[in-house]
Amino acid sequence: MAPTVLFKAACPDCHGRFELAAGALRLAIGGTSKTTFYSFTCPDCGALVRKPAGERIVELLTGGGVSTMRLHFSSSSGE
Repeated sequence: MAPTVLFKAACPDCHGRFELAAGALRLAIGGTSKTTFYSFTCPDCGALVRKPAGERIVELLTGGGVSTMRLHFSSSSGE
C-alpha cells in the first residue's frame, strides 16, 4: 500500500495552516491558467478556499492522487 500523500495548505480567511490528504482537495483544469484552480474546505473554519494552480501545482496534485475535473468551454465563450 502506498504511503498517504499530504499537501500543505493555508486558509486566507482564518490564516490556519494544515496538511490535507488528496481526498480533501479538488483540482479543476480549464482552458487557460485563469480557469485552472484547486479548492478545499478549511478544516479550521469551514471556509471554501479556491486558489490558482499553475503547471507545477497541477503536476504535484495529480501525481499525489487529487481528483481532477476538466472544465470545457464552448467555442462561443471567447476562450
